[in-house]
Amino acid sequence: MFKLFHKINWNWVLGIFFFLLALGSLSISFLPAFFYFLISLLLIPQTFSYLKEKITFINLEKAKFLIIISFLFLAVAFTPKTNLKSDNLNQQKNIVNKTNQTKQQQKVISPTLTPTPTPTPIFYLVVKVVDGDTIDANIDNQIKRIRVIGINTPEIVDPRKEIECFGKEASEKAKSILLGKKVRLEKDPTQGNIDKYGRLLRYVFLEDGTDFGLLMIKEGYAYEHTYNIPYKYQQQYKQAQKEAEKEKKGLWADDACVTPTQIYVPPATTTIQNQTNSSTVNESSSSFVCNCSKTCSQMVSCEEAYFQLNNCGCSARDADHDGVPCESICPGG
Repeated sequence: MFKLFHKINWNWVLGIFFFLLALGSLSISFLPAFFYFLISLLLIPQTFSYLKEKITFINLEKAKFLIIISFLFLAVAFTPKTNLKSDNLNQQKNIVNKTNQTKQQQKVISPTLTPTPTPTPIFYLVVKVVDGDTIDANIDNQIKRIRVIGINTPEIVDPRKEIECFGKEASEKAKSILLGKKVRLEKDPTQGNIDKYGRLLRYVFLEDGTDFGLLMIKEGYAYEHTYNIPYKYQQQYKQAQKEAEKEKKGLWADDACVTPTQIYVPPATTTIQNQTNSSTVNESSSSFVCNCSKTCSQMVSCEEAYFQLNNCGCSARDADHDGVPCESICPGG
């Protein structure tokens, strides 16, 4: 057994072993693989003989074992460090990958924003319909009078005036829509909180969201009216009136008024604004003469403009069909 063991050429065995070890180390780290490969070359007999023939200035017999030991020492010394570096690189790569994944998740999954709760609308009971544009509502157990912004209806309750054309119809229509119903009230900062009579100025909406003022205009029971300053829904109301006029609905119908004296003329808000002079207007109107060729700048007063529009049929005085003639001299347009 000892003879067999002695006959084995260990240079070949160890040379092949280190060569295979070098091949296996290539996938892990280049430096140990390179050292293993050099050791294998030195151990294989043919390689060592070739070096012995070419290198004559070194005693290769003695240096052989020193070279092998040195390479073994270097291989063992560098292998753990290389692996450690590889582990550190792998850990760094993992950290970078996790960071990138987290950023991608943050981009894809945005934080959920808590929606701002919509305030619950407050509704008030309508206890009385005064006329087509004025109602009484129970607000916090107090009866408040509401003047609807943006509309006007023929007069039926003013003791100084006769009941105007289509006034009863407008009032009855308002009663059928609002009386005993709950409504939502909306302010308009441009129109103020109350008028000169202490009435709250509000838009009126039904529980299903229907705009009462707009509905009255569309059906021809009221018409659009601007009191000095444009209001929030002015364009919608004006357009609704044009459509009602075109379709001749309600007060715009050809047979809405029986006699010319019943024709509805100035807007209520304009009458309110000039009510102190109303008697003077009525008395002085008889002195005006119909002349539709006169321009607004040629009118002597706002009263004459109303006379030309309502008594003479000079529709050119009211180009935007808002019931207010010659807006350059008549307020309320």
